Amino acid sequence: GEDVKPFTPEKAKEIVMSLQQPAVFCNMVGDWPALQWNAKYLSAVLDGKTIQFRLGQKMVDLVPQFETRCSYVQATLEEFLAWSCGHPCLSGPFSCYEYSKYWAYADYKYIARIFEDKPEVFQDIRWSDFGFPGRSGKESTLWIGSEGANTPCHLDSYGCNLVLQVQGRKKWHLFPPGDTSFLYPTRIPYEESSIFSKVNVANPDLKQFPKFRNTTAHVVTLSPGQVLFIPRHWWHYVESIDPITVSINSWIELDADHEARVEEAITRMLVCAIKSAENPSDGDCWLNPTEVEATSHEINLQYLNKAVSAYFKCQKASVSEQASSSSTGTEQRTGASCKRRKREASCEREGCRLATQEFGFSTFKAENLQEIPFGPHLIQVLPQTRETSLMGAAAVESDRRDLLHGNEGGHIGKLHCSREQLVMSNDCETPEHQMDSDGNPNTSQTALSTNDLLDCLVNPRVISLVARLLLERTSV
Repeated sequence: GEDVKPFTPEKAKEIVMSLQQPAVFCNMVGDWPALQWNAKYLSAVLDGKTIQFRLGQKMVDLVPQFETRCSYVQATLEEFLAWSCGHPCLSGPFSCYEYSKYWAYADYKYIARIFEDKPEVFQDIRWSDFGFPGRSGKESTLWIGSEGANTPCHLDSYGCNLVLQVQGRKKWHLFPPGDTSFLYPTRIPYEESSIFSKVNVANPDLKQFPKFRNTTAHVVTLSPGQVLFIPRHWWHYVESIDPITVSINSWIELDADHEARVEEAITRMLVCAIKSAENPSDGDCWLNPTEVEATSHEINLQYLNKAVSAYFKCQKASVSEQASSSSTGTEQRTGASCKRRKREASCEREGCRLATQEFGFSTFKAENLQEIPFGPHLIQVLPQTRETSLMGAAAVESDRRDLLHGNEGGHIGKLHCSREQLVMSNDCETPEHQMDSDGNPNTSQTALSTNDLLDCLVNPRVISLVARLLLERTSV
């Protein structure tokens, strides 16, 4: 007989729009042709087309491997598959990267772009089963990685996220919005819609980032055929744990995105203005490779005005719709999602109801969880126990001490400074004349950097408050 999915599209959408914690959907995509999209199949479909791979080092480091610290090559999937088998590559794009020392990631590939000449494959992905009719591969992105490939811990400013695992397994470390201050948020490297954490959550430097001990990690290993739901503003660090992994995701736009676009416009203005004023010879790679260029002040101001205009247009449409809606309410609509899409007129959408939260990052509340049908088809991603978290942190701290005393003269990580060993880097170096008589940094003379200032100016809580003050001023 025909397979019956555990949730109707209407029920799945209700779960996605109401659930405020991560969960895994099972048995929802068994008939999706996209489940055949392993790397070998995709290699045949792309037929020699090259895509960009990001390469990072497998070595353990205390610093996140931001995209600005990685190398990039253009290669075919056939070349990637040959390299990922571990055989030496004497020629080709991967010849300079030994498989045992590097991982490769074709991350964030818009399916509409890489398969622009094969639009029929868009229908292999059927997000309509989750209550989003018309959403297919055209509104999705593709991720292909080798073992160890990862994305630094970050949160997405816009929408919520649905992720289908196709090949291999990925380990997800998720943290609730309430943990934001414990994750040391930063906007450098700058990328619209992504707020990064300074912490390498896979190997945290607890001396440099002691508040990380207070986080509550929700950890899950996603297997093929499963779909992970990531709520709005949940932090996540993702790592491939099998030789080859393939994932497909789609961001679902939410009503609260309109206020988030205003916040992002303010952030862009501040970061671009301040960082562009620095001496270019300093060589600070502050712009993420996903951002093509540092936009001018005039363009950023236009972007801000469009975001504010869209916010009020949405608010006006919401009031009008609420006045004419029936007693059963109106259906919440979602638009086409594109997380890194810049300065779009498409951010104007009907039926908006703005979410209320303090400073944009409210602590997770388990409201209405009793109404969520958790079970074998919808699995909660539960928090790690405090004991497990502390044991892990203690092990990492022990390893860090071993690194300190057992690797004299070796690389420890640019964010680490100690009295035992000073690592010479722009972020950490303390000149001799700035030390007191006991050898400690003289805080009254320690020079602050531009990034130190920006970390305060564009802190999510500050930007959220500025956006609300700006909207209040504009509404008068």
